[in-house]
Amino acid sequence: MKKIRVVVVDDSALVRGLLAEIINRQKDMECVGAANDPIVAREMIRELNPDVITLDIEMPKMDGIDFLARLMRLRPMPVVMISTLTERGADVTMKALELGAIDFVAKPRIGLADGISELAGQIVEKVRIAASVRVHRSVKLNTQSSADLVPEVRRPRSTTPVLMGFSTEKVIFIGASTGGTEAIKEVLMRMPADSPGIVITQHMPPGFTTSFAARLNGICQITVSEAVNGDRILPGHAYIAPGGKQFRVDKSGANYVCVVEDGELVNRHRPSVEVLFKSAARVVGRNAFGVMLTGMGNDGAKAMREMKDAGSYNFVQDEASCIVFGMPREAILHGAADEVLPLLDIAGALLSKLGSTLDRYRV
Repeated sequence: MKKIRVVVVDDSALVRGLLAEIINRQKDMECVGAANDPIVAREMIRELNPDVITLDIEMPKMDGIDFLARLMRLRPMPVVMISTLTERGADVTMKALELGAIDFVAKPRIGLADGISELAGQIVEKVRIAASVRVHRSVKLNTQSSADLVPEVRRPRSTTPVLMGFSTEKVIFIGASTGGTEAIKEVLMRMPADSPGIVITQHMPPGFTTSFAARLNGICQITVSEAVNGDRILPGHAYIAPGGKQFRVDKSGANYVCVVEDGELVNRHRPSVEVLFKSAARVVGRNAFGVMLTGMGNDGAKAMREMKDAGSYNFVQDEASCIVFGMPREAILHGAADEVLPLLDIAGALLSKLGSTLDRYRV
């Protein structure tokens, strides 16, 4: 069996040793090199031609972001970022994902050795996923991802939704995992200021969803925020599930509201797409629109079928535009998809479907 060849890039000798040990324990992968800075890594990558690299963000001589930008421009390859659980770590990680990193692992600031050992399963899973990704697709996608595609996002945003036709009864539900941060951005950037309320679960640890929401809020016409328990779901707003919490929708009188709570892991995730989509089926029914984007595993697939059975209309990202086709594939296999589309077509198709109901649901 051909092993996944990994180069570890980190300025900490302890971290390099721990990551190499974790990787070498796996029957299907091996650490073929470890570099303490990007200059050494550059030569190592040229000589060893690895399948995946793990890359620290903060390093001497050249930081991880500068190195990643150059790597993706000159020699695109699968990269898993090693981030820190800090506000700056979250902000820089979002930038790394924009540049084309496949995924990230958030290492603790204290108790580093024990913390990384506890993350071993997560690390090897993400390396395996990264090794299977055709990176040129994500790089191509990132080069298309710019405000030039939707220049109106640069206009000042009104504090009051225009509501030119979309009903306040409608709610859009989006689920995603690996590769989802960029996919969600592509959808939200194309949504107008008067779009129905949007609720989103993206698999992400605590702290990182705050930075993710803030970055999206700066480039979208709609207002994007991390969901707060009790928030009323308003048109022109998108609400992102906080990392480490379960997120669902409920009804309070005539209003839909966000419910953010502690809860058990569902499909190994918290937040879980399954939890959000089940609430769509139970509470919103035919007024829901579902969107399943790139991601590993099957989280949300069964619940998306429940949404369809309850009357929702569902869009699923196609394989060619996915970083990882796991969650979309499972949704399709469960019969949950009404339309399977390339990522860049989803927002337009969603708006078209919403527009077709204007005569019935005009406000």
